[in-house]
Amino acid sequence: MSIAATVVPMDYEAPGVGDFWQPLIGDGAFAITRPIFLMIVSAGLLMWFLHATTKEKALVPGKGQLATESVYGLVRNGIARDLIGSKEFLRFVPLLFALFITILVNNVFGVLPPLSFPTMSRIGFPIALTLVVWVTFHAVGMKKHGFVGYWKSLVPSGLPSWIVPVIFFLELITDLFTRPVTLALRLFGNMFAGHLLLVLFITGGWYLLTSGGILSVAGGVTWIFAFVMFLFELLVEFLQAYVFTLLAALYIAGAVADEH
Repeated sequence: MSIAATVVPMDYEAPGVGDFWQPLIGDGAFAITRPIFLMIVSAGLLMWFLHATTKEKALVPGKGQLATESVYGLVRNGIARDLIGSKEFLRFVPLLFALFITILVNNVFGVLPPLSFPTMSRIGFPIALTLVVWVTFHAVGMKKHGFVGYWKSLVPSGLPSWIVPVIFFLELITDLFTRPVTLALRLFGNMFAGHLLLVLFITGGWYLLTSGGILSVAGGVTWIFAFVMFLFELLVEFLQAYVFTLLAALYIAGAVADEH
């Protein structure tokens, strides 16, 4: 037996991909899983909170109304109006606001006991939200510029005729494939990796703490890192909700721009 084997516990099983599949009712493709349950819970919480904080608006807002208005103002003025423009932005605010708060709440679930699971770490949810964005920016673009005009504008004017097919193909791949794939994978990857690391630090630290000897000291240090990871994950969860909404607004802005 090596020296490392006498120091490092050998029966600890690190968390892995399988830990993200958590069926509650049934099994297989139609199982009701933990992330599905959390998505339903988030929808209920958001409907209740938004109704409770806006049904009786006050000139001097309370804490709930102030929180709702602050988040709405961030999305309306800091994202939608700044990126889409004052002429077109208002009709897209409900969609962008819904995307932001849905992603944010489900991300925060990842560090909120006893839920402790970021819904967006299951790839199906980022894909579903991305499809909404993808359909929206293509639909509004074709409605404004016409079907032919929308796709024709992918190629900048003034290019040599021989390079036009190449540029059109590259831009088509970007619009139809690259944008939606990267939008979904960015959110999924950050939530998946962040939660996996957080669980690793917490469970690994606990295992070391209960192992005795010098490993208990290592376990204490590991839990300190777990706390740092917890704070960092909170920041990432907010940023990922913001970035997803920001990119959604950016794609919509490009689709409805007059020079598209």
